[in-house]
Amino acid sequence: MGVPGNVSSSRRTLRLLGLPAWAMADSVRGIVRRARGEDPDRVRQDLRREAAERTRQTLGDLKGGALKAGQLLSTVEMLFPSDPEETWRTTLTGLQQDVPALPFDDVEPVLRREIGDSWSDVLVDLDPTAAAAASLGQVHRARDRQGRDVAVKIQYPGVAEALAADVRTLSVVSQTVARLAPRIALPPLVSELRVRLLEELDYVHEAAAQRVFSRAYADDEAVHVPHVVAATERVLVSEWMDGTALATVATSADQRTRDEVALQYQRFMLSGPQRTGRLHTDPHPGNFRLLDDGRLGVLDFGSTLAMPGGLPHSFGRLIGALQSRDPASVSATLREAGLVRPGQRIEVEKLMDYLAPFSEPARHEHFTYSRAWLRREFGRVNDPRNPDFAVALQLTLPAEHLFTHRVWLGVVGVLCQLEARVPVRQELAALLPGFDDALR
Repeated sequence: MGVPGNVSSSRRTLRLLGLPAWAMADSVRGIVRRARGEDPDRVRQDLRREAAERTRQTLGDLKGGALKAGQLLSTVEMLFPSDPEETWRTTLTGLQQDVPALPFDDVEPVLRREIGDSWSDVLVDLDPTAAAAASLGQVHRARDRQGRDVAVKIQYPGVAEALAADVRTLSVVSQTVARLAPRIALPPLVSELRVRLLEELDYVHEAAAQRVFSRAYADDEAVHVPHVVAATERVLVSEWMDGTALATVATSADQRTRDEVALQYQRFMLSGPQRTGRLHTDPHPGNFRLLDDGRLGVLDFGSTLAMPGGLPHSFGRLIGALQSRDPASVSATLREAGLVRPGQRIEVEKLMDYLAPFSEPARHEHFTYSRAWLRREFGRVNDPRNPDFAVALQLTLPAEHLFTHRVWLGVVGVLCQLEARVPVRQELAALLPGFDDALR
C-alpha cells in the first residue's frame, strides 16, 4: 500500500478498469471449474469471496475518488447479490470503518508543511497509529494545549492528484453512457460530484461547514456535532468524539435502539438544510455514531451542498404527489418543477410505480425499512427488461435534484441496514418543504 499520489493516473485507471475485467475472467474460471466437476455452490462462494476482497483492497489502497465511490455504494449494499455468508455486505461495510491507514511517516510531512516543524508542541501526544482512515485522509488522536482530547484529520499526500485522475475516469465513463443513453443526465451529475469532491480537499472549507452545523445543533438533545478547534487547508482538528458506528449498531443493537437511532438519523438529514442552509451529502454510516448518552454524533462535513432555502420545494412536492396516487397531480408537479421537457408525453402511472421505493414509505405513519424490501423494489424497477425502466429515462433531472435523490437513496439505504421502524409521514410533513402542498 502506498501514498495515493505515488500511483500514476494511468495506473489508477488501469486498477479501476481491472475490476470489471477480473469479473469477466472470474466468469470463465467458474465455467472451467464447474466443467471439472467442482461443486457449483462452492465455486460461486470462492469467486464471490475473491471478487469482494479484490474490490475492498483496490478501493482501500487507491483511496481518493475510488474509495469515495465504494463508500457511497456501501449505503445500498443490500442491492448487491445476497449470499449466506453476506460477503458483499461485510466487504462494503468494511469500507466505512476498516480502511487501511498510511504509516504515520507518510503523513507527518503534511503536518510539518501545514503547522510547522513544532507541530508536536501544538498537538501533544499525538498517537502515530491512526484511529480511522477514510477516502481523502486519516484521523489521529491527540491533545491540544488546553489538555482537550482532539481528533486530528490529516489529508493524504498526493490525494488531490489521485482524485483528479478518478474524476477524469468517471467523466469518460459518463460521457460514453450519455452517448448511448442521451436521456440519462450523468455528465451534469459528474460535474456536480467533481465540485463536491474538490471542496472536500479544502479542510478550511470543511471546518466552516462543520462550525455552521455545530452552532445549529449546539443545544439539540438528539444530535451532537464536534466543535472545530483549528483548521488549515490539509489538517482539521476537532474535539474528540467517542461512539459506536452505525454499521455496528445495525448488527449488534436491539430493535428499540436501532429504531431510535434511525429516527435521529432521518430527522438530522431532513432538518439539516432548514437549520443550516446546507445538506450533508455524505450519508454513509461511517460518518455517524451512537453516543453513550443516546445522541447521534455526526462526523465529516467535507461534502455539503448549499441550500439556502432548505430542501428544494419541488422535491417535497414530488414526494407528496407520488404518494397521493393522483396521476394528474404527479404530472403537474413534474412539469412545474421542469423535470419533463415541454410538450413531452410521459406515462405517469408507470413512472409512479418506478419511483415507489422513494414514495412508498411516505404513505405510512410508520414504515419498517429492510434490506429485503429495498432489494425487492430495486430488483423490480431497475431491470432494463422492465418497461417501466424506460419511463424513468424520460425525466430531465438537474444536477441539484440528482444529488438530492442520490443522498435520499443513501438515507433509505442506511435505514434499511438498520432494519428500523420509524415514523415517516409526520416527519416529512414537518421537515420536507412542499410535501403537504401536494396533499391539499
